[in-house]
Amino acid sequence: MPQTPQGTATSAAREILTRLHDVMAARTNAQAKLNQVVQIIGEAMHSEVCSIYLLRDGVLELYATRGLRQESVHVTKLALGEGLVGKIAEQVETLNLDEATSHPDFAYKPETGEELYHSFAGVPIVRREQAVGVLAVQHEASRRYAGIEIEALQTVAMVLAELIAGAGLIDDAASRSASRDQGAVRLTGLKLVEGMGRGHVVFHQPRIHIEHTVAEDTEAERHRVYAAFRQMREQIERMTSQAEFGVAGEHQDVLNTYKMFAYDEGWGRRINEAIDSGLTAEAAIERVQQRTRMRMREISDPLLADRMHDLEDLSNRLLRIVSGQLGTAAQLGLRQDSILIARNLGPAELLEYDKRRLKGVVLEEGSLTAHVTIVARAMGVPVVGRVRSIRRMVAEGDFLLLDGNQASVFVRPTPLMEDAFDAKLVVTQKRRAEFAAMRDLPPCSKDAKRITLMVNAGLRDDVAALDVTGADGIGLFRTEFQFLVSATLPRRETQQRLYRDVLESAGDRPVIFRTVDIGGDKALPYMKGGDDEDREENPAMGWRAIRLALDRDALMKAQARALIEAAAGRTLNVMFPMVSEPWEFDQAQALFEAQRAWVAGRNRAVPHAIRYGTMLEVPALAEMLDVLLPKLDFLSIGTNDLTQFLFAADRAHPKLAERYDWLSPAILRFLARVAKQTIAAGVQIGGCGEMGGRTLEAMALIGLGIERLSITPAAIGPVKAMIRSLDVAALRAEMPAWLASGTHDMRGVLSGWAAEQGVNIA
Repeated sequence: MPQTPQGTATSAAREILTRLHDVMAARTNAQAKLNQVVQIIGEAMHSEVCSIYLLRDGVLELYATRGLRQESVHVTKLALGEGLVGKIAEQVETLNLDEATSHPDFAYKPETGEELYHSFAGVPIVRREQAVGVLAVQHEASRRYAGIEIEALQTVAMVLAELIAGAGLIDDAASRSASRDQGAVRLTGLKLVEGMGRGHVVFHQPRIHIEHTVAEDTEAERHRVYAAFRQMREQIERMTSQAEFGVAGEHQDVLNTYKMFAYDEGWGRRINEAIDSGLTAEAAIERVQQRTRMRMREISDPLLADRMHDLEDLSNRLLRIVSGQLGTAAQLGLRQDSILIARNLGPAELLEYDKRRLKGVVLEEGSLTAHVTIVARAMGVPVVGRVRSIRRMVAEGDFLLLDGNQASVFVRPTPLMEDAFDAKLVVTQKRRAEFAAMRDLPPCSKDAKRITLMVNAGLRDDVAALDVTGADGIGLFRTEFQFLVSATLPRRETQQRLYRDVLESAGDRPVIFRTVDIGGDKALPYMKGGDDEDREENPAMGWRAIRLALDRDALMKAQARALIEAAAGRTLNVMFPMVSEPWEFDQAQALFEAQRAWVAGRNRAVPHAIRYGTMLEVPALAEMLDVLLPKLDFLSIGTNDLTQFLFAADRAHPKLAERYDWLSPAILRFLARVAKQTIAAGVQIGGCGEMGGRTLEAMALIGLGIERLSITPAAIGPVKAMIRSLDVAALRAEMPAWLASGTHDMRGVLSGWAAEQGVNIA
């Protein structure tokens, strides 16, 4: 197979599958079949070694080999994660090495005689999304295997999964849910959409078992796939045209992107190539889907990974159609209040569910920027993601409590758990009613200090939070959301329409638009940089935000014009993110002013004023405030990024998430210096981010002199209640001494003072 064109490689792969089909049909025992399999693969790939390892009792056992010493069969064993074979099975990933011994996970097994061989390629044998074995080849010469050879190995591994399952060699102990019991358990994950719900477990997708993998008639299989594609596209068109929550909003852009994937020719071509190699229609779809899953494991870019999830969602739909197994939980219908369980969901699949009975969603994967999260928010369905073990821990029909506010899932809850959940629900509803009653009351302290409370937003529909919460305006409109949910770079006209809608909906309340913060960990697949930019070691500190925008000034010019034209006759508030030095602000402001002059020069209406501000997220900027402040109308402190940069601690890292504290003296002293200098210069200062949305932390910020907070809509009520119970002057009188003391427990000091003063800390 080496050094052959694609067509020849496909024919060779088909020949292997045909010969394997004969082996599978033969009336010989499992060992004899596997012995034949390694001979067939080794000969076809001109490989000195071909070996099959199977997972038995939690250990990978050498079951058959061509090339290694026969006496090592059933003797050589590797734990999951041990050696190259163990790594492949543990990570469910492919390895392709020209020099195996140089790999850090290489483990030498002397009984095999493998010291003669240099090159190594191995693929997992996967069944029901779990590795049940490994197929490996080795060559004496040092060389990397060609892509077509790896493709052939992966295809053969898929057929092997069927063979070993039919022979009863699947390790049931490894595949059954050993971790599941019938007792109550609390699982935690990532908060994606807030809310609380209760219901019985429904698995989104009953697993489709592929009965046959090797095709008898490839043309017939191809026609089956074509018919399934037509039916799937009709379903997608029907669903996207019948979405109930209106035509406006980012969720509609999401559905359009999803529909684009359904018509992707590259996807269909890959399935066709798999059929050409000798697979049935079902096996070909599954083969391409396995490849997608493996790629997803290698993708650190969350936005690109989300798009891969959409493709997997469509693969599941296509597989159900072609196999005739159409019964998703949505199509079968929900019979009672339900909590949906899935590894991941596409947006269109969520839309199929009866919203009256769907009380929540729990995902093993998922992210804040995933398309399904955006659609779920629009539907009002609470979602908890990243609950890794949920599908092993629950059974169909189990009763669940879902607390989206705390990202918790209670499985088979005890009566005490239910009582606590109900009590919290009552309290939540009561507090929500209290906060709603405060909507029209100003956030004024006991000593008549007026604090400005604004909301963070990023979607068109988020503007409704202004009326619901009584907020003073939008202190941070994240313009990048429109870029993240689009399949291509949004046109200037599309951007302008969104910005105008937001301004009109806000009325006379101010909106601060932050220019796009993309790049780094929010990379867009349609904006590829050079090789060095494709994968960054520290994306949060990488080529992103103002750095990217100034390098790609066409993007920023288009956004500037869209904002200027949308704000015609109004005041436009623009904020630049990730500014490190004053010259970056100067360049960005000059670009906006050039666009204002361009629009005005064509006798078009422009904003009657543009107010310019910047985010302070990079600590270096604090050392240049004397130069920058005279140029600013306002300054916003981005507490999320600033904190991780000050502590050199990735806030997304699970081991570091609790390592630093927003109420650390180091943070508060830094903020106090910035606030003092900014206020003295007569520049408005505000706080953006999660810090200001927590009542005790918000109290500390106010104590430092910060009187404008931009927070999540859900935090407006609790923070307003805190402000109305606070004596600001008394707090500010105490802050200097607390900061000077350098106490390790500033949180305790602030909490104690708040309790003594009767401050309402939620």
